[in-house]
Amino acid sequence: MIMPERESSKSPTLAPTADPLDPGFQDALVAGEVRLSPEQALDAWHRMPIADLGRLADRRCRAIHGDSIRTYVIDRNINYTNVCTAKCTFCAFRRNEGDHDAYTLEYDELLQKIREVAAIGGTQILMQGGMNPELPLEWYVELLRSIKAEFPDLHVHAFSPPEFIEFVNFFDPAGDTLADKLRTILAPLVEAGLDSIPGGGGEIFADAVRRRIGLGKCTAEAWLTVMRVAHEFGLNTSATMMFGHIEGVGDRIHHLELVRRWQDDAINDFAADGGGRYHAFISWPFQPDNTPLGRVKRWGETEGDDPDAPFPGDVVGLLDGSGDRSLHREFGRRLRLAGATTYLRTQALSRLYLDNIWSIGSSWVTMGPHIGQVALRFGANDMGSVMMEENVVSSAGTAHCLNEPMICRLIRDAGFVPAQRDNDYRVLTPHFAPKGPDLEVEDWSKYRATSLHKQTESTEEGAGCGAHFGTTTGDASAIVDLTVKGD
Repeated sequence: MIMPERESSKSPTLAPTADPLDPGFQDALVAGEVRLSPEQALDAWHRMPIADLGRLADRRCRAIHGDSIRTYVIDRNINYTNVCTAKCTFCAFRRNEGDHDAYTLEYDELLQKIREVAAIGGTQILMQGGMNPELPLEWYVELLRSIKAEFPDLHVHAFSPPEFIEFVNFFDPAGDTLADKLRTILAPLVEAGLDSIPGGGGEIFADAVRRRIGLGKCTAEAWLTVMRVAHEFGLNTSATMMFGHIEGVGDRIHHLELVRRWQDDAINDFAADGGGRYHAFISWPFQPDNTPLGRVKRWGETEGDDPDAPFPGDVVGLLDGSGDRSLHREFGRRLRLAGATTYLRTQALSRLYLDNIWSIGSSWVTMGPHIGQVALRFGANDMGSVMMEENVVSSAGTAHCLNEPMICRLIRDAGFVPAQRDNDYRVLTPHFAPKGPDLEVEDWSKYRATSLHKQTESTEEGAGCGAHFGTTTGDASAIVDLTVKGD
């Protein structure tokens, strides 16, 4: 088992007057000696060609992770309920209690899903759901106990910050402050088997954006407070960002700044006592299909829009997060979707900006296998999970499916050695040639990249994502169009 090095408690220094395109500054950035300011990040975004930005992010990634191994994990994304009090405009997954397709999984159903992932060598589950007011705290505690009773070594990565904030609202725990109330909620869950917390619900932290797209969802301050309390308990967490909708580039950089700042605090305040921190960051573009937000008009496609004028989100999206919707009358009424180019630039910038976070993950689930593979040369060190099941993103129209041989081949063809990891990013099994799941495949014609788009027409039984893993729990699938489409 190969252990990752711990992040240093000493932060790189700011050099705010340096030109981010200066080779000397870039060398120091790669070495972890200096860090980008928000202004430098915005300057680099606008001035650096995508190839140069990608190469710089790749150099930084290699300085941290070396030139050889890139990782993946075998787990399952289980969404235990789709009943939710929030009404996020970007979500196609949520349902109201009483809707004909509303559901909450029974314990037996959930345990069967875990048995299936354990059968293919899975080491963890990612478990998130809607914010369902009908489920008491005891339901979650007993669920964790049931999982650990049957799978004591399984890592349970579960319950995002918005879920925890609604736990506080639903259960009214003891405590004078939000942090105190969260401690009251978190203690029995950790005792029952909660191992770490995923970064779902991050979206964009800027208030102007968050209020517009995340109706009924917690504030950025509340989201970050959940994670700080988790770090205090010794739990590691991840952070996320969903971009490519109404936000501006400044909003994305402000989001990265808050993650980096709170990570600095976690390392400085808790590292000496073995506390937790953000182990990983992953970002992905908004998927518009079947969502209310997806019906908003695209910028430049409406009469009266000036496509050469600044996008409304860029006018409102200030680097300190203080932008107000009054700065542009069309803010929130126009979309700027992100394609492959914007995705890769955003990921590269996140690697360079988040100098205190170990792992940057590729979002092949939304971008497709080939762009996910290219992301390994744009600062990503991890390909995430084999996709045995996914319900939230696929409800909005896009979620690709890869099994272990396919994900290993993508990593190897990108020039790296694929290696299975655990949730703490410890390498479990490096697949050096001539052995490996991908190197044992004799006929690749039987391995097809598939999509979790739900089909309106009947499809051949077993054609779904589950067919890759010997199960039939996945949605019916279609062959992925691997043509790269730009912005």
